[in-house]
Amino acid sequence: MASLARRKAYFLTRNLSNSPTDALRFSFSLSRGFASSGSDENDVVIIGGGPGGYVAAIKAAQLGLKTTCIEKRGALGGTCLNVGCIPSKALLHSSHMYHEAKHAFANHGIKVSSVEVDLPAMLAQKDNAVKNLTRGIEGLFKKNKVTYVKGYGKFISPNEVSVETIDGGNTVVKGKHIIVATGSDVKSLPGITIDEKKIVSSTGALSLSEVPKKLIVIGAGYIGLEMGSVWGRLGSEVTVVEFAGDIVPSMDGEIRKQFQRSLEKQKMKFMLKTKVVSVDSSSDGVKLTVEPAEGGEQTILEADVVLVSAGRTPFTSGLDLEKIGVETDKAGRILVNERFLSNVPGVYAIGDVIPGPMLAHKAEEDGVACVEFIAGKHGHVDYDKVPGVVYTHPEVASVGKTEEQLKKEGVSYRVGKFPFMANSRAKAIDNAEGLVKILADKETDKILGVHIMSPNAGELIHEAVLAINYDASSEDIARVCHAHPTMSEALKEAAMATYDKPIHI
Repeated sequence: MASLARRKAYFLTRNLSNSPTDALRFSFSLSRGFASSGSDENDVVIIGGGPGGYVAAIKAAQLGLKTTCIEKRGALGGTCLNVGCIPSKALLHSSHMYHEAKHAFANHGIKVSSVEVDLPAMLAQKDNAVKNLTRGIEGLFKKNKVTYVKGYGKFISPNEVSVETIDGGNTVVKGKHIIVATGSDVKSLPGITIDEKKIVSSTGALSLSEVPKKLIVIGAGYIGLEMGSVWGRLGSEVTVVEFAGDIVPSMDGEIRKQFQRSLEKQKMKFMLKTKVVSVDSSSDGVKLTVEPAEGGEQTILEADVVLVSAGRTPFTSGLDLEKIGVETDKAGRILVNERFLSNVPGVYAIGDVIPGPMLAHKAEEDGVACVEFIAGKHGHVDYDKVPGVVYTHPEVASVGKTEEQLKKEGVSYRVGKFPFMANSRAKAIDNAEGLVKILADKETDKILGVHIMSPNAGELIHEAVLAINYDASSEDIARVCHAHPTMSEALKEAAMATYDKPIHI
């Protein structure tokens, strides 16, 4: 097993990659900048109060920086907390409980005479969770003395932001360092108008007034499959239309095939390599005209509701970035260096508005690292080691490389797999669908990628995330004692299968 000394050496090497001279020069320039501040000027101003923005604000204040956060929504937490990660997980959990009560309770000796969906109550529980968490962030702002401005901010200069406040006023917020953390918005498709009633985005899909008999999801990514799962469990006939040949193209191929089969067993239908030609919502329902992606005979699909889930796009318009000369790429993402600094001195960007995974937890790490750099410290985020999770049932979680990526890169590797059908805890709770798959370097045994499909895979993956961040080998995990009986033992067994042989299969 790798020694503690090697762990410490790795940590120090990783975090001291910049030269002492650079660090001293950077610290000096910051100190010089602080000396010229006026009494009404902030050290840090953050535009956007989502996961990246509010975490950056709190961290900046904890580092002793005078900080203001500007949020146009009037409620902190951004898309994730208000109309994304949190409400969708609330509905995923509630709908799963209903599905279990209806289809699985009897197997455990629990008899229920009738089970009904009270949709208003389910939506109220979701809304209550959002409200409480939003208030919690406001409480953290007060605790850490972060100034909170509710309104839409746009640049006047690299050190000034004009804010149209939600109460109809206007104010100017000044700061030595301004961080753009405005997140992303729903990506629209040509010729499709989202009305959030019959043609909905992920936002509208969180608040449907009734369970649609037929739901068509355009896009087979994380969000589309999660929301399709919610309404499918509640009784909708769900069809997923995807232009590409695979669902979730970033997923490991072997895991993806098993995942799709699992969703199909849940009666979710897939039309892959299919192009949406037009959408007509003029009648009571919605009619989609589709055709094969490579061209061919057109088909008309009918639904009560259509969910457009074709990805997200950086929210950078309306900030007047061009006014101060901030460079963006063709996708509208702000171009930054390793310190999250744009080409304009004093203007930074984090989260979905810069290249990298569009994930809330990635944005949070960006925010912490960015303000650490501003404070003269060292920040670090490795986008190759950011975990991703699809919160369906079973869940799919991954970190690191897929098998397809390793083949493309010409890396020699070994594969270790272990099915949950051979895991005692999974069998005991009658929930044994899925597997753990580990990819490790053939010569060094260093773990390169881990992929898990199982109940609570999003929790199990973090042992692998820690291992990959510290360059652990599969033998390192295999020789760590895991409590019995637990689902985590499947990861240990997969590690054993990678460098040697598993015990229980």
